[in-house]
Amino acid sequence: MDAGLIAFIAGMIGLLVGVLSMNAVARSERERERSLVSAPTLRDGAAQVLAVIGRAYLVIDEVGGVVQASPGAYAMGLVRGHTVTSPELADMIRTVRHRGIFAEQSFEIDRGEGEALVLDVRVASLGDEYILVLADDRTEISRVQRMRNDFVANVSHELKTPVGAVSLLAEAIEQASDDPEAIEYFVGRLHKETRRLSALVRDIIELSRLQSTDVIARGGPVSVPTLVADAMDRSHLAAEEKDIQVSSRIEDAPEVYGDAELLGMAVQNLVENAIRYSPEHTKVDILVHRVADQLLIEVSDQGVGIPEDEQKRIFERFYRVDPARSRQTGGTGLGLSIVKHVMTQHGGSVTVRSMPQEGSTFTLALPLTEAPEAPLTV
Repeated sequence: MDAGLIAFIAGMIGLLVGVLSMNAVARSERERERSLVSAPTLRDGAAQVLAVIGRAYLVIDEVGGVVQASPGAYAMGLVRGHTVTSPELADMIRTVRHRGIFAEQSFEIDRGEGEALVLDVRVASLGDEYILVLADDRTEISRVQRMRNDFVANVSHELKTPVGAVSLLAEAIEQASDDPEAIEYFVGRLHKETRRLSALVRDIIELSRLQSTDVIARGGPVSVPTLVADAMDRSHLAAEEKDIQVSSRIEDAPEVYGDAELLGMAVQNLVENAIRYSPEHTKVDILVHRVADQLLIEVSDQGVGIPEDEQKRIFERFYRVDPARSRQTGGTGLGLSIVKHVMTQHGGSVTVRSMPQEGSTFTLALPLTEAPEAPLTV
């Protein structure tokens, strides 16, 4: 082959290789530029500021992608991968970007099984490119607020009934001044309503006091047999009126650590409830025994029992299985709620076993732990 031809072919091959190499370099540069656009970085110091801001946050770029997000934002379900998942939040981001305004809104995110996350979200521009989202979890605050509102509404309703009855009875007594039998009847009703009103006010005060009681500071060794004996003594007259026999059996009763007054209130409430909702000529049994590292106090009655679908709610404030019967027997609807609060403060629990027409057994479970050591003084 002619030497000139060979040189020409070699030159053409070299030229082709050069062109291909340049194209590869250019393509690589374009890919690098595209990667920088799809994964932008924040200015120096911005990430550090966001990390210590104390809230869940997201940073959104010009095309709606998530540049950076805190673990809290992922946990709240606001973002998945690099995408905002909440339609409400996406609308807020678009509004802020188009109008250049600051936006704040509260909304809920469904977590399934009837649970919702309540969020307080603020959205604002972060420079010319980014949108900053700050989110606060307000679920617990909202729950407490709803409970407070419900409590106030329930208290108002519960107080209105006996107060109204007292007013009507006083008017009836005034009008029946010349009828001794009518006066005697209305006075009896008046005494019943005032006792109910006094019990309701007492339970409201006790429930309020429980919120601020420091069991650790006020606590000490408590004798459970003494608590049981006191509860039986205080309930003696109520049991005698209905010919109900109240008995106790103490199998094992080491001392527990706690507030004797509050624990006594819890035991007494259970004994009073058992007597109040039991038919005449029946029995109420109290059993104290130890199971592993817990001391159990069981109060059993032979009453009408509690349906299974009602048992989860009986510890709620003002909840009654039978409102009419509860008012007739003088129940305030707060006794079991007080018991639950006392047990929670002592690290224990209260449970119920019951079948309709077969009675109920309420169990207080208290941990058997040593008293906390006193702080050292120097």
